[in-house]
Parts: sequence; structure tokens; C-alpha cells
Amino acid sequence: MLDIPDAPPAGADYATVRRAIEFITKRYRDQPSVEAIASHVGLSASHFQHVFKRWAGLTPKAFLQAITLERARELLRDSASVLEAAHDVGLSGPSRLHDLFVAHEALTPGDYRRDDLALAYGFHDSPFGEAIVVATPRGVAGLGFVDDGNRAAALADMARRWPRARLTEDQRLTAAYAKRAFDPVLWRPDAPLRVVLIGTDFEVRVWETLLSVPMGRATTYSDIACKIGKPTAARAVGAAVGKNPISFVVPCHRVLGRSGALTGYHWGLVRKQAIIGWEAGRVDAGV
Repeated sequence: MLDIPDAPPAGADYATVRRAIEFITKRYRDQPSVEAIASHVGLSASHFQHVFKRWAGLTPKAFLQAITLERARELLRDSASVLEAAHDVGLSGPSRLHDLFVAHEALTPGDYRRDDLALAYGFHDSPFGEAIVVATPRGVAGLGFVDDGNRAAALADMARRWPRARLTEDQRLTAAYAKRAFDPVLWRPDAPLRVVLIGTDFEVRVWETLLSVPMGRATTYSDIACKIGKPTAARAVGAAVGKNPISFVVPCHRVLGRSGALTGYHWGLVRKQAIIGWEAGRVDAGV
């Protein structure tokens, strides 16, 4: 039986920001003022501005602009050419230093005997609430998020992806990977974050294509299907994107509907919007 440690208090900044994003999502067409958003989350406008900018790296107004559907459509219009040109994953110069540098290896189910897969897990702070990181000594195999302090549910969600794997808590191993994933200072091409993609050949091809979508850009299921040479397989691509076990690092949040609408996300649409806005702050700041 897996040992589930007690959850710490939720990060105060993200809890506030999440409520703000939920409000913005419902009211974005009205372009609500900072004062209106601050009032909704129970803070003064000045204190809310400070909390939000500390979390996102940009002002609430700039974030609002980043997560509206108009912003999503703008990103989408650029996606085809960017996806074609970006397979080098941001190794092309200073203008791409904001990309999350990742080195990956792929393992199909046959690469491990089903009862021979040992995985470590740990819970760590992130800009988007508490995260669960699953790893091997070779790299990150899973990254998800904890909602409402329910660590047991987050762990069970990860365990279902590899039903016969042995999961053991090892905060020391996973802490280093969590820090590398979420701290932009550590996103360096000379020391890439290592990830292990465990899935079918088709799933791995989809996830590898996601890794080629730069921060601040977007793609669609159809674009990915064309990229992997399966232009009629958009539905199957959607299923593979939905099964992506390494949230944020393998950026399934950058997949939008063909119309430019923000589509569903395993860890919640609000969190998807939060990640897109947070990344917009990094891009605008040249991080």
C-alpha cells in the first residue's frame, strides 16, 4: 500500500491567482478592471497587483490580454510555420532562451517488463499549485498537479498510467527534477532536463512533437497529425495528448482547438490558462 504523506497548506499566491483567473475567464469579454478583479478575490488593488506580478511576472492587465481567446487565436495563426521550424527545441540562439530545454528518451511498454518498472514520486511546490513528480534515475516520467490538497488522488492518477509499476516515495530524487522543471533560471541548453517518455510508439511521436512547440506559441491536433505523417489521425492525436503524463514539461497545454478556443486539460482549464499566461510573462520578459 502506498504511503500518502499529509499535504501542506496550499500556496497562497496560486490560490489567489486561481480565483482571479476563474473570474477573468467568465468576464474576459468585459475586460474587467484590476479593481474589479481584486475585489472579487478580497484584496486591495495595490496588494493584488503585487501578488499577481510576483506570481506571473506580468501585471493582471497583461495577463488578461494573454489568456483571452483573441490571444489564443493570435498564437494559433503562427503555429504551422513555427511547428515546422522548431524541431530543434530552441537551440538556435538568444531569442529562444525562454524555451524549456529538454532531452528525452522514449520507452515503449516492451522496453520494461510490466512488473520491472520502479518509479519514485514526491510532492513539490510549483507556480501552479502543489505538483507531483514521478521519476526514475534516468529522468522525469510524470508530472501532475494536486487539487484541493488531495495528494492521494494525484498519486492514484499517476499510478493508473503504469498499473504494475512499483511507486516509492523519494522526495530527494524528485526534488531536483521539480526545481529544474519550474525554475526558469535553470532552463539551460548545456544541462537539459531529462525526461523519459513511456508510451506506445504513436503516443511517443505525439509527445515528441509537443516538445517542438516553443513557449508562447500554440498548435492543434490536426497540425500535430500532419507533422507526424498521419493527417487523418487528429482524433487519435487528441487521445495521445490527453494521456501525456508529463504536464508542463511536455507542453500539452499549448494545444488549442482549431477555432483557437482553449480546449480541455486533464489538470483543469483554469490551470491551463494559468500556465499559458505565466509563459507569456516569461516570453515578454525575455526569460
